[in-house]
Amino acid sequence: MEHVYLVCYDISDQKRWRKIYKTMKGYGAWLQLSVFQCRLNKEDLLKMTDTLTEIMHCDEDNLIIIDIGVAETVSFKVASYGRPFQPIKHSAVVI
Repeated sequence: MEHVYLVCYDISDQKRWRKIYKTMKGYGAWLQLSVFQCRLNKEDLLKMTDTLTEIMHCDEDNLIIIDIGVAETVSFKVASYGRPFQPIKHSAVVI
């Protein structure tokens, strides 16, 4: 069962930030500078979390993963200004 996650990170080093960003592009859709929307099952969530925590320095960086809910039933209430917000549709994840 897939859930929708909001993944936010604050990385103090540009090189690590770029690695995190490139990694995240394989798991979800980029929303803003350090924010991604992901639609993942538990296995992919664990893989993503393991990869990200290996890259980041836990004493300097921060990662927040917010579980929005079950992907099939989640209802977005989003205020978006500028580019329109597009929820992720069900599709294969290429990593």
